[in-house]
Amino acid sequence: MTEDSGVTGGGVVDRERETELLEAALASGANVVLEGPPGTGKTTLLRRVAASRASSFALVEGNAELTPARLVGHFDPALVLSRGYQPEVFVDGPLLTAMRAGGLLYVEELNRVPEETLNTLLAVMSEREIVVPRLGLVRAAPGFGVVAAMNPYDAVGTARVSSAVHDRTCRIAMGYQSAEAESRIVALRAPFPSDAWRDRAVALVRATRSHRELRVGSSVRGAIDLAGINHQLARSRGVAEDDWQVGLDAALVALSGRIRVDESSTRKPEDVIEELYAAVFGPRPGDDGADPGEA
Repeated sequence: MTEDSGVTGGGVVDRERETELLEAALASGANVVLEGPPGTGKTTLLRRVAASRASSFALVEGNAELTPARLVGHFDPALVLSRGYQPEVFVDGPLLTAMRAGGLLYVEELNRVPEETLNTLLAVMSEREIVVPRLGLVRAAPGFGVVAAMNPYDAVGTARVSSAVHDRTCRIAMGYQSAEAESRIVALRAPFPSDAWRDRAVALVRATRSHRELRVGSSVRGAIDLAGINHQLARSRGVAEDDWQVGLDAALVALSGRIRVDESSTRKPEDVIEELYAAVFGPRPGDDGADPGEA
């Protein structure tokens, strides 16, 4: 699993409120949904909270291939043939692993999980127990909880989550962090030529979220990759790290695949990125008589 942005080293950047809310909800025995766009620190926030609770942490990647058997567990077919349906030949899935250990089950991309699989969690979330065919009743150890992350419903590939699931969960909304916080994240995660350049890179990424022709903008991960690619590209070309063309090329690589152009627009992602780059970093050197070293 790739690390979610927003947490670096041992601390959460600008997520004190969400950390407090999550810790309180879990301590009360509630199940929690962390809702927000990608790259807002949902996964790493939970990792930090789980570590502070000394809890085990079972991760489930939510997608169309997540069946109830993959979530709950299954009997080993080879051993069933020789020994029958005995409890000791049952292979626990992440759900039963978390339940038996009194840990946290974390479901990423909740609104990409098939409804049949989500229904498996209903009794677990409300009663802290589940009946598994041929295995019997499994009760959760103290400390068990379910935490899920989901993107907003209108994100690509998502579906509405049933009211039955919502009724069993509390919701913590996680939006994008402030520009200052995102600059701090980039500073901790990637090399950059100057504070001013780093702040402009963050401003460029943030501008993709409000551009009139973009349906989806980039998270702070785009700024992290932009800075890292810019550093390596400048070294390979033997030029300064604040070189205008190097920055543009790095931006095109880091951001063009992260944004989604609205269906009503005829422009390519590269065109929008170049427009925004020029708006933030200034026009191409020579176009306005600027010194090529200025960026």
